[in-house]
Amino acid sequence: MAVKLLMTWDILPGREQEYFEFVVREFIPGVQRLGFNLTDAWATVFGGQPQIMVGAISESREQMNEILDTPEWLDLQLKLAALIENYQQKIVTAKDGFQF
Repeated sequence: MAVKLLMTWDILPGREQEYFEFVVREFIPGVQRLGFNLTDAWATVFGGQPQIMVGAISESREQMNEILDTPEWLDLQLKLAALIENYQQKIVTAKDGFQF
């Protein structure tokens, strides 16, 4: 059964340019190389919700756990953490449409 990793965060003030360069050059390609299928990318422009939400699907919970345990994933997470705050993630059963 496919599962989805939902991640939310806020970009650190003053780090927007560096953040977007990292996401385009390293984060997205790295996540795809690890075996995730990116399905969602949302930006909140108004309101009290997280600024960014990203969804990534893997074929099974076992595959998801394997990916999340790799040194490559940890490296991506550490680099991302230097540019964001309020990071949260959760794993849910993948469904069609928007999930939060």
